[in-house]
Amino acid sequence: MHELGTRNPAHSIAQYGIRGKHTAFWNLSPDQLIDRTVELGLGTLTSTGALAVDTGEFTGRAPKDKYIVRDAVTDSTVYWGEVNQPFEEKYFEPLLAELLEYLSNRDVYIKDAYACADPAYRLNVRVITELPWAALFVSNLFLRFAEDELLSATPHWVIFHAPGFKARPERYGLRAGNFAILNFSRRTILIGGTAYTGEIKKGIFTVLNYVLPQQRNILSMHCSANQGSQGDTAIFFGLSGTGKTTLSADPNRCLIGDDEHGWSDHGIFNFEGGCYAKCVNLSEEKEPQIFRAVRRGALLENVRFFAGTNQVNYDDISVTENTRVSYPLHYIENALIPSVGGHPRNIFFLTCDAFGVLPPIARLSTGQAMYWFLSGYTAKVAGTEAGITEPKVTFSTCFGAPFLPLDPNRYATMLADKLRKHQATVWLVNTGWTGGPYGVGSRMKLSYTRQMIAEALAGRLHEVPYKIHPVFRLHYPVRCAGVPDEVMDPRNTWADPLAYDVQADKLAIQFRRNFTKFEATASKEALAAAPQLMSAAT
Repeated sequence: MHELGTRNPAHSIAQYGIRGKHTAFWNLSPDQLIDRTVELGLGTLTSTGALAVDTGEFTGRAPKDKYIVRDAVTDSTVYWGEVNQPFEEKYFEPLLAELLEYLSNRDVYIKDAYACADPAYRLNVRVITELPWAALFVSNLFLRFAEDELLSATPHWVIFHAPGFKARPERYGLRAGNFAILNFSRRTILIGGTAYTGEIKKGIFTVLNYVLPQQRNILSMHCSANQGSQGDTAIFFGLSGTGKTTLSADPNRCLIGDDEHGWSDHGIFNFEGGCYAKCVNLSEEKEPQIFRAVRRGALLENVRFFAGTNQVNYDDISVTENTRVSYPLHYIENALIPSVGGHPRNIFFLTCDAFGVLPPIARLSTGQAMYWFLSGYTAKVAGTEAGITEPKVTFSTCFGAPFLPLDPNRYATMLADKLRKHQATVWLVNTGWTGGPYGVGSRMKLSYTRQMIAEALAGRLHEVPYKIHPVFRLHYPVRCAGVPDEVMDPRNTWADPLAYDVQADKLAIQFRRNFTKFEATASKEALAAAPQLMSAAT
C-alpha cells in the first residue's frame, strides 16, 4: 500500500495488517479532505463553503449495538447491564482480522489527533477510516497536533472505522451487522456498518469516562461550559432539547466547550477541540454563533437544500431531525483557547419538564445535586415520537447514561466531593412548561431563563427570599429581577392548583420508581433527597 502525508516515520499502515495496492493518506489537511470527498462524489459544497454529506442508513448512534470487551481488565470494573453490553473476548481478534482485510482492499485515511485540552491528561487518538469526510470530522472534533508534532505522534488509542463493513452477527454474538466495540486491554475501538460520526466522538468519550475517574481522579462530565469576564466558570448539564448548547453560547461569556469536560484538581478542561451541533431549524437570528460557524471546513450531515441550489434548508428534516454540523472550536467567535477554566462557581442542571411541575429555577443542596445528577431527568412531549400522546418521562443517569462504563454512584460521589471542596452552587433550571403541562401550559420563555441564569451567575439570587417545594423539596427563589413574580412559583401559574398537586405526585412517583436501581449503593445524603408525595406532605 502506498503511503502519503505527514506521519511519524516509525509508523506504517502495514503495522496494523492493512496491506494491498491502495493508498494510505496520512493526516491530510481539512482542505485536502474536503477536495478528496468532492472528487469521489461523496459530498457537496454548500453556498457557505461547508461540506455536506449523508451518513446513510444510520443518522444517529445505535446504543443497542455498542459493546465493551469483557476480559480481566473490565470484568470487575465495568457497570455491566443494558448500557454496557459485554462482548466476548474470544471474538475480538477474528472480527478485527475481518475488518482489516476489508480495509486492505481500499484507500484509507489516517488522522492523528488528541483529546483533553489540559496537557497533563492528553490522550492521543489515531483514527483509520475508509471515508475522507470522516477524517475531516476527526480533525474538527478532536484537538489538532501542530505539523511538527505529527512527526512524533504516537497513539494511546486506535479507532478502526469501516462504515461499509458489516459483520456476521451470528458468528460474533452481535445483535446486528453494525457495531461499535471498545477493547480497554488493546486500547482499540472497532466501528463497522455505520457512517454516523457520533460513534467516533462518543467512543472516545466512553474511554475517558472509564479512564479518568479511575486513574486520574477526574470527574468526566457530559456538559457544556463557559467563562465570564472575571474568570468565573459555569457548567451546564442537560439532555437533548433542554437548551445546553443554546444557554452556554452566551455572547457575554467565552465558550470553553459545548459537550464534554473533565473536572480535575486544577479546574475544568474541554475533552474536545470542536463542536457537534444540531442544526435543525438553525437560523442566524436564533443561534448566530453556530450559524456563522457553518463555513469552509465545517461538515454538515444529512441536511437538504432548497430546490435547484446548494443553499441548505435547515427546516428540511426529511432525512432526520438529527441533522448535525461539526466544526473546530475556534469557529465560535468568543471561544476560549486553550479551552480550560477554573473550578466552576455555578453548575446548572437543565431539564425540560413537560409536566409543568418544576420551578423555573431552584438551588440544590449537595444531596439533592447527587439525586438529580443520578436521575438525569427531562421529558419528551407528544408528537416527538410515534405513540407519545402525553409527556413521557426520560431519565439518563448523570445526563449521559449511554457513555458511562462505571457505576453511576461513582460519578455522583465524585461530583459531591468536588462541590464540597470548591463550594460550587448547583441550580436546577426548568426550560420546559409552566402554567400547566404540555398542551395546556406554555413553554418557559427563553428570555426569562437567560435572565435567571444571569442573576444566578451574578450572585444576586442568593439575596432574595426562597420557598420550599412541598413534593420535591426544592428551594426556589420567589423573586428574580427581570422576571414576573408569578412565574417563579410553579403552583401559582396553574389555573387549578389541585390539578397541579396531582401532577406533582404523578411525576414524583416516576422519580422514586427510577431511583430504585441506585438505592443499593447510593449515599444516605442522596437517598434523603427523594421527593415526598403530596399526600404524605399534608
